[in-house]
Amino acid sequence: MLIRSVETMTRGFAISVGRSSLIFWSFAVPGVLISIASAPDTIGLLGAGLALVMVAIAVVDRRSFVIPDALTAAGLGLAVVHAAAQEPDAMVHAVLLAAVRGAALASLFLIFRSVYARIRGRQGLGLGDVKLAGVAGAWLDWSLMPIAVELAAVAALCAYALRQAFLGRPISVTNRVPFGLFFAPAIWACWVLETTWLTP
Repeated sequence: MLIRSVETMTRGFAISVGRSSLIFWSFAVPGVLISIASAPDTIGLLGAGLALVMVAIAVVDRRSFVIPDALTAAGLGLAVVHAAAQEPDAMVHAVLLAAVRGAALASLFLIFRSVYARIRGRQGLGLGDVKLAGVAGAWLDWSLMPIAVELAAVAALCAYALRQAFLGRPISVTNRVPFGLFFAPAIWACWVLETTWLTP
């Protein structure tokens, strides 16, 4: 009985990992190709790296409601290189500006998290989402940051409502939604928008 239970758990884990891997590559490959097509040379390659990291965050958050610090750190590291590559003649200024944007958006998320917890008596936003906001700010211009947040929020609410309707379940304000699943792709999508349409 014990051996059978272990075998069942192992098989279930293998299926879960296989499904996650399939989902990852289904979105990662187009993301990489679109990124390279959106910007030339180094910027496009960095965008491809962003696509890989954001898809990985979305897949992990969907499965476990956790955004690994290692992936967040990778996103921030790429953001630093991206900022420097955008303005090679003013690297320090560009990196500092990216850091300020990241700190500003992360601070807003942290404030929202604290206020929500004080009012509702429970956490409504994970620290992983706060850190991911820092990544968003480091990558995106001031004008694109609120668009990424709004896009992610609307997508999350719509996906949750459709899921509850499909399952025939009532909508509840206490149900958990993996915000990183929607925020991470929104960051990359806004980077593509900024690079393709808004960058001179």
